[in-house]
Amino acid sequence: MGLKALDYETMNENVKKVQYAVRGELYLRASELQKEGKKIIFTNVGNPHALGQKPLTFPRQVVALCQAPFLLDDPNVGLIFPADAIARAKHYLSLTSGGLGAYSDSRGIPGVRKEVAEFIERRDGYPSDPELIFLTDGASKGVMQILNCIIRGQGDGVLVPVPQYPLYSATISLFGGSLVPYYLEETANWGLDVNNLRESVAQARFKGITVRAMVIINPGNPTGQCLSEANLREILNFCYQENLVLLGDEVYQQNIYQDERPFISSRKVLMDMGPPISKEVQLVSFHTVSKGYWGECGQRGGYFEMTNIPPKTVDEIYKIASISLSPNVPAQIFMGLMVNPLKPGDVSYDQYVRESKGILESLRRRARIMTEGFNSCKNVVCNFTEGAMYSFPQLRLPPKAIEAAKQAGKVPDVFYCLKLLEATGISTVPGSGFGQKEGVFHLRTTILPAEEDMPEIMSSFKKFNDEFMAQYEDNWNRSR
Repeated sequence: MGLKALDYETMNENVKKVQYAVRGELYLRASELQKEGKKIIFTNVGNPHALGQKPLTFPRQVVALCQAPFLLDDPNVGLIFPADAIARAKHYLSLTSGGLGAYSDSRGIPGVRKEVAEFIERRDGYPSDPELIFLTDGASKGVMQILNCIIRGQGDGVLVPVPQYPLYSATISLFGGSLVPYYLEETANWGLDVNNLRESVAQARFKGITVRAMVIINPGNPTGQCLSEANLREILNFCYQENLVLLGDEVYQQNIYQDERPFISSRKVLMDMGPPISKEVQLVSFHTVSKGYWGECGQRGGYFEMTNIPPKTVDEIYKIASISLSPNVPAQIFMGLMVNPLKPGDVSYDQYVRESKGILESLRRRARIMTEGFNSCKNVVCNFTEGAMYSFPQLRLPPKAIEAAKQAGKVPDVFYCLKLLEATGISTVPGSGFGQKEGVFHLRTTILPAEEDMPEIMSSFKKFNDEFMAQYEDNWNRSR
């Protein structure tokens, strides 16, 4: 008998090429240690509820009623659920054709898409068309759908910020395209230099790659920076000159921890720029219920909105979405609740504000504790986390540590992160999993562990780090 289609040797080569560091070697080792009974703090993935963040009460009440509509017929329902949750559950059930157990339209429930369009209009000050909004199973599924439409083969390139979230490198590999990196400038608070973009495009063209799209992650993952309006204008101008589609990954737009640089959507900046740019640049923007103060990762709710995409293309994207029949319906209701939140005067409003403010203010404090903690460590430098959910400190590893990593057959920051995991139970992601400049090393950790655990986590990190650096430094530091 010869090799079969699902034998490793004959599998699709693109699948084998995929790397996904967030659930890579470190995560697998952490899972093994956990099975052996070691206490592991999983800071490798932005998964707030897994690290103890409590779900917001109101959305869960509404979805609970939608999941169990017979409760609405119970005469005592008003004793357990507030009136606004009951009204909202009835509203969402009336938008479905058979409740949460029935398929919806492949783009998502029209009534929920209308709520998303109204949210975008309130946010940006420009009308949005529900027909150009697709609800998806988390933002990741939307990103994959769009990249699948853009990438025709190996000759097609997508500009991706480095360090980058590995969803992009993995998906581009899977669809057989080419990743074209553009480097963010760590010393300029992970800012973006348009000259660097031009250089990346020129190098790709020299290799025969047609650059077709550009990704921005704002606020940044893993880097945590917020793009300024001026930066966004430069990016949109660049996309206009180079004829690129802009993919705006804006899933962390609620996660802002400073007041100098609020979140501004790519779409608002594009519309503000006016014609011809506002009529020409193709933009796809992504959002989710997984991040922000919602953190509903497991619900898998997201959307993308298309700007300046021709109707025929929209039809083709709809056709591809139809293969999966329907995005999951409970998540669509979560999305509706996120974009159409409670208003002052609603029965549950005060509790909702108290809960959401509490989460955001705590994240703001945790961002500061973590940045200051890293900067107090030997040979560690960390930019402040302006937004998103991550810290991305640079590790200045001594030559002897780099040599020891080589002896162990490991990339230096993987070597460091494995040692950190074994010593402290803190599971991070090495910077090499996101891409970084040659000879520079990082790790990414979320800022999500419970606030009361944060000082202890940072002190155990500092103890490990300072001992590690001392062990490998010897005379290195004295001769510098």
